[in-house]
Amino acid sequence: MRRHLAAAATATAASLTLLLAPGVRAADASAANPYERGPAPTQASVEALRGPYAVSQTTVSSLAATGFGGGTIYYPTSTADGTFGAVVISPGFTAYESSIAWLGPRLASQGFVVFTIDTLTTLDQPDSRGRQLLAALDHLTQRSAVRGRVDASRLGVMGHSMGGGGSLEAAKSRPSLKAAVPLTGWNTDKTWPEITTPTLVVGADGDTVAPVATHSEPFYESLPGSLDKAYLELNGATHFTPNTSNTTIAKYSVAWLKRFVDDDTRYEQFLCPLPRPDLTIEEYRGSCPLGS
Repeated sequence: MRRHLAAAATATAASLTLLLAPGVRAADASAANPYERGPAPTQASVEALRGPYAVSQTTVSSLAATGFGGGTIYYPTSTADGTFGAVVISPGFTAYESSIAWLGPRLASQGFVVFTIDTLTTLDQPDSRGRQLLAALDHLTQRSAVRGRVDASRLGVMGHSMGGGGSLEAAKSRPSLKAAVPLTGWNTDKTWPEITTPTLVVGADGDTVAPVATHSEPFYESLPGSLDKAYLELNGATHFTPNTSNTTIAKYSVAWLKRFVDDDTRYEQFLCPLPRPDLTIEEYRGSCPLGS
């Protein structure tokens, strides 16, 4: 009897050891959230110029595009992890896709399909850019060469300047979107109480084109209080800071998209507790805890 009890105790201890092993915890977490992509993040990984995924790209001609001006799709090369969430990014007034192209490979290497687009004309206003973001999402998920790599239920939008205003318009029009990230956004509409999409508003302290006092701040403050939302004001930045590679923009965009497009709570550590002001952050406001 003692031998049987000892054997049972040993088996129980072994089971507990297995359950508490880090690898098993990671596997359990992955099983609990099938949308997690890539290894557990670190400060270095979210700030890196490239994430863990090799990236390929394909061009969409304006002749093949309906409702927007064509663009470039960046996507993880490997299909081993299944499908990925996706984000479409619009440039600003008078600008072309090239002005926001740096975000394509940077975000895609973290485990997203990213579509940087041209608009129908460089003079399109935010409401038009919002419609074009949605048209590009539809192209990406329904007609593009990489549609089989995209999870059409996990989509987000980003944009710079009038493209940022367009991302708010898109989120208002399509509540099923999982995330919106307007970058130094511009829009004549200052209030967005209708939006139910988790939104990260990025402004710049030195913006004289879309000053934060009349654009990014009222955008953020008008979002519903119950919404997962954040306001990141860049320090020592201008309206055009999002047009060149920027670690702070990339870090918080990656964390926001991972948290809400992929529902990956491993990235919440970079958003809550709220980041404190530093050399690159003038101010950060937000709702913590997220997803509550």
